[in-house]
Amino acid sequence: QVQLVESGGGLVQAGGSLRLSCAGSGSTFSRLSVAWFRQAPGKEREFIAFITWFGDGTYYADSMEGRFTISRDNDKNTVYLQMNTLKPEDTAVYYCAARAEFSAARVSSSYAYWGQGTQVTVSS
Repeated sequence: QVQLVESGGGLVQAGGSLRLSCAGSGSTFSRLSVAWFRQAPGKEREFIAFITWFGDGTYYADSMEGRFTISRDNDKNTVYLQMNTLKPEDTAVYYCAARAEFSAARVSSSYAYWGQGTQVTVSS
């Protein structure tokens, strides 16, 4: 069973930065593709970024590329999301998700494992 735990969320002023972490349990973590999603109140869950098993491939939503960077450290069983130049519209609950398949996926239903989410609030 895979468990994912997000951390690093909080309150930040517009223009600031945060780094979110997604810690995974189990020896199979390095064989899981991982993505970050977010969900704002009253909105659908939105894809942010994806990273392959070994971190050699990354994919971003068009609107996120340039400000957000996904990375991973398999020795620490952790995937990161570095978020820069944050805007009030980035306020949401941020989730990491994982799947065994190697290929990239932008649809939330493609992911079997989810964390509980971490709140990010950006003040203006």
